[in-house]
Amino acid sequence: MAQYQKVFKRYEKKYLMDEQQYQALKKFLQGRMTVNQFGSNTICNIYFDTPDYRLIRASIEKPVYKEKLRLRSYGVPKKEDTVFVELKKKYKGIVYKRRVPMTLQETEQYLLRGKQPNKSGQILKEIGWFLDFYQPIIPKVYIAYDRIAMCSSENTELRITFDTNIRWRESILDLARGVWGNTLLEEGQHLMEIKILGSMPIWLSKGLTEIGIFPASYSKYGNCYKNYLIYSAEKRGIQSA
Repeated sequence: MAQYQKVFKRYEKKYLMDEQQYQALKKFLQGRMTVNQFGSNTICNIYFDTPDYRLIRASIEKPVYKEKLRLRSYGVPKKEDTVFVELKKKYKGIVYKRRVPMTLQETEQYLLRGKQPNKSGQILKEIGWFLDFYQPIIPKVYIAYDRIAMCSSENTELRITFDTNIRWRESILDLARGVWGNTLLEEGQHLMEIKILGSMPIWLSKGLTEIGIFPASYSKYGNCYKNYLIYSAEKRGIQSA
């Protein structure tokens, strides 16, 4: 199995921009940032939560500490392909992400049926503690998006990603069942994330200000949950009419 980074620690800032701002930023980044070795990917995720959405409800309140569990693949996987079980925590603005590679079939046995994987380690112990503490934990939403990832040759700790065409669904929560669902962003919108261990470079901060791009509080799972509540309320209204 290939070697993958398993532990991440960094600050993450999100920005929403329109097509004009995106094109201006792309031009500004030329010579400073390059598309990384993976280029453009479709990233697919299944987020896990309690039956009453305890985790995302707490996250929306913006606590000092929050955590979430998701299953991630790059593209649509087959049962024997490698995917990642990821435990993501945020404390005082710093994001800590730990992940374990498994085959899709192994994750189904582990996360859906409680069968322990044929491996061990500190990260798996932490995931196990999470599952025990919040039990029952079940799949709640599928989220996929097209991502372009860029890195800096001068600062290896700086990474920028651009996500478009975010799709979500609350049924058929299986990574192998394809990329489809309701759209989350408006047409022409881009979600950018700046990921860095320390402070943002002055040149980047200045460039964002000049283009008129400013930080935004945005959670993919959180917005899916809010849309789900709106849809559920509308559905109840139709049924009671």
